[in-house]
Amino acid sequence: MDLTIHSSFLPHTDPEASMAFYRDVLGFEVRLDVGQGEMRWITVGPPDQPDTAIVLHPPGVTPGLTDDERRTLVELVTKGSYFGVNLASHDLDGAFAAIEASGAEVVQEPTDQPYGLRDCAVRDPAGNMIRIQQLP
Repeated sequence: MDLTIHSSFLPHTDPEASMAFYRDVLGFEVRLDVGQGEMRWITVGPPDQPDTAIVLHPPGVTPGLTDDERRTLVELVTKGSYFGVNLASHDLDGAFAAIEASGAEVVQEPTDQPYGLRDCAVRDPAGNMIRIQQLP
């Protein structure tokens, strides 16, 4: 079997802020920008990984959701307790310094974890948790 990770999905609550964060702060390229206003699906990814992407999407647009379910989903997203992604860098401290300087919400500074990894955590504009691990 030959499987790869092609794309994963993270919700956005403000498409412009999310696109600016992933493009200008993390250095990802914008590959697709489909829709209008808050109903936009934006595909971003690292320039050196053209086959791997994150699709930033509006939360609660799944067909069949009730208004209560949609409201609950949006509340979870904005609290930062719904989605997340793990990234990696050869220069964790440098990446963290640049992200912190951008004004992103810092959850955890670079830390040596008891399970053997060194990582940090920040939130994107929608509240999604982004953990960044140090590559060897």
